[in-house]
Amino acid sequence: MQKPFLEHLIELRLRLIYSLLALGSCIALCYPFAPWIFKFLSEPLWHAMGEEAGRRLIYTGLTEAFLTYLKLAFFGGFVLSFPLILWQLWLFIGPGLYAHEKRFLWPFLIASPLLFIMGACLAYYVVCPWAWEFFLSFEMPISTTGFSLQLEARMSEYLSLVIKLILAFGLCFQLPLIILGLANLGILSLESLRHKRKYAFLIIVIVAAIITPPDIFSPLSLIIPLYTLYEISISLVKISLKRKGSSHVRHQMDSREPRSA
Repeated sequence: MQKPFLEHLIELRLRLIYSLLALGSCIALCYPFAPWIFKFLSEPLWHAMGEEAGRRLIYTGLTEAFLTYLKLAFFGGFVLSFPLILWQLWLFIGPGLYAHEKRFLWPFLIASPLLFIMGACLAYYVVCPWAWEFFLSFEMPISTTGFSLQLEARMSEYLSLVIKLILAFGLCFQLPLIILGLANLGILSLESLRHKRKYAFLIIVIVAAIITPPDIFSPLSLIIPLYTLYEISISLVKISLKRKGSSHVRHQMDSREPRSA
């Protein structure tokens, strides 16, 4: 028996309240650790700078450091509370799904955080070190005239760039799930995915050029895994369609069998 519309609204409000409470609690939990999180995110830059003494990040406004730590607390709180928010979403939509729909959705809920972590690790451990080495190569040591060129980055700008890269790579790694979901909904077909590889590659190149730093290696570090994920998505769609077709045939055969008296 279906619930009345008002009960659905009450249930939705309850799940939103629980999600906001989880998010607020995780933000409050992360704020005392904001300096440690900032130090962790700054490690690629410190390694790129080497052991040279006197290197630093700066802030130029009185509130900049506080707002930067607050942004870190929001970022860390969202990451920590994301599984809890997904669980509240499942508790809201799960009772209204059929058994086969639940079996289809569960792998998405498990694979999505794993793919996000893979993309975030690629951004942090591969892209950032390469990019920072490239940008630091424009520094000039002190000459005989006393002229030098040295980076003194603002902490808020550096943090915004790192978070942007981590989020962008994590979201881009959701590509197989997006393609698989659209294919199962009938919006994308296996033939179109196969025949439009060159257009998919062009879109991937454009996206990589937009969201990665303007150096040589960073775009390649996103283009190669993203196109690999695209090819993997084609294989997943093929397997999914085969399973759906075989289950449909079994269902028709079972429906045609005469019932025993």
